[in-house]
Amino acid sequence: METETYSARRKWIILCTCCLSLLIVSMDATIVNVALPAIRRDLDASVSGLQWVIDIYTLVLASLLLLSGAMADRLGRRRIFQIGLVVFALGSLLCSLSTSVEMLIAARFVQAIGGSMLNPVAMSIITQVFTGRAERARAIGVWGAVVGISMALGPMVGGVLIDLLDWKAVFWINLPICAAAIILAAIFVPESKSATVRKLDPLGQGLGILFMASLISGLIEGPNLGWGDPRTLGIFALALIGLVGFIRHEGRHASPFIDLRFFRSVPFATATVIGIVAFSAYGGFLFLMSNYLQNVRGYSAVHTGLIYLPIAIGTLIFSPISGRLVGRYGTRPSLIASGLLLAVASVLLTTFTPTTPVWLLIITFGLFGVGFGLVNAPITTSAVSGMPRDRAGAASAVASTSRQLGVSLGVAISGSIAGAAVTASDGAFTDAVQPLWWITTGLALSITALGIISTTAWAKSTVEKTAFLFVSPSEPKAPAHV
Repeated sequence: METETYSARRKWIILCTCCLSLLIVSMDATIVNVALPAIRRDLDASVSGLQWVIDIYTLVLASLLLLSGAMADRLGRRRIFQIGLVVFALGSLLCSLSTSVEMLIAARFVQAIGGSMLNPVAMSIITQVFTGRAERARAIGVWGAVVGISMALGPMVGGVLIDLLDWKAVFWINLPICAAAIILAAIFVPESKSATVRKLDPLGQGLGILFMASLISGLIEGPNLGWGDPRTLGIFALALIGLVGFIRHEGRHASPFIDLRFFRSVPFATATVIGIVAFSAYGGFLFLMSNYLQNVRGYSAVHTGLIYLPIAIGTLIFSPISGRLVGRYGTRPSLIASGLLLAVASVLLTTFTPTTPVWLLIITFGLFGVGFGLVNAPITTSAVSGMPRDRAGAASAVASTSRQLGVSLGVAISGSIAGAAVTASDGAFTDAVQPLWWITTGLALSITALGIISTTAWAKSTVEKTAFLFVSPSEPKAPAHV
């Protein structure tokens, strides 16, 4: 594909089109959180049902992102991108028509199938269109910023829609955005395929899904079945079998579902872990705080959305700042600051009671927003840095998978720790969730530690060594430096 012939205007329209898809996929991972109390009342949903409304979406995304990326390389990136938009819009429409929690979960499943065709494919399109080092760094910085911004705006937009219309309106908003993206893609996005099409790896795909689905299922259903129940133990045993089988199979497969050689790059490996850790903290935070603000504090959905405003502002301001910091100073400053701010916010969360002053809520949410805003750009940058251009999309897809798996884990662990107190309307809620905030504090501090480790001279040396593994002896190396 002769990307150098595209004008700067067309390139940035393509970037905006790709970011529209990222906006709806990321926003839908968080916008539903504000609607959970209304969904529980309207559909008579249990705590585990509410968890599945969130986790079926992120779990399917995590399971299918890499497969969708491989299919796009094989069949055409624009084609798969447009199919994904149509399926996502259909799933959103079905969500809005749901009359039971089971129907809503099924509709979220459809929605996630479409979503899985969007983000990794869009990143592949971006890396093919933006070929220069500086312009690619700027494009990826915008991309990383949109991830944080969309997830932060979700609760705020959701609160307004729920109070003005209905909880089903949080899905209606996707329809015009999908329509706009479909039209823009048809006009401006060029069709492209990978020069080297990877073979499909159905066994690796299946083992990966078995591991993730079993792990999340065990965490969600464990409190209901009992942690010592043979069914719960059996679910976790399946997760272990899936993980061990996945690692053994992928290490031997000629064209693996996830190329384990990526993880020889320390920045890539730490970016994957940081993605899981940061988004686990964020997923658990949104799931529990929506219930805290509406059930414990008695706030309306729109009031809840306004309380989330400091998160949106912090993310809106510091996501692009983080992108510029990463481009100028590398990932270390952003990751260190992110971990420390998230840790401080998590410690403050342990002090929350049903009567915590609003000013403390605002400060805590603001700190969480700034910390979360700082973390996205370095995750994406570390994932693709130094990778050959034709592998950048696959590397980015792994980073996206880590984000979605992180949200799933955060929601699942929240319910496991808090149990039935998740829907309590008194001090029982704040007492039950306090251990989770200490866990979040530890996770946040690990981001700071990994930010330091991943930027040492030793870690940087592993990037070049890893990139060399993917270069044919007869071809010059074309790493995707950012």
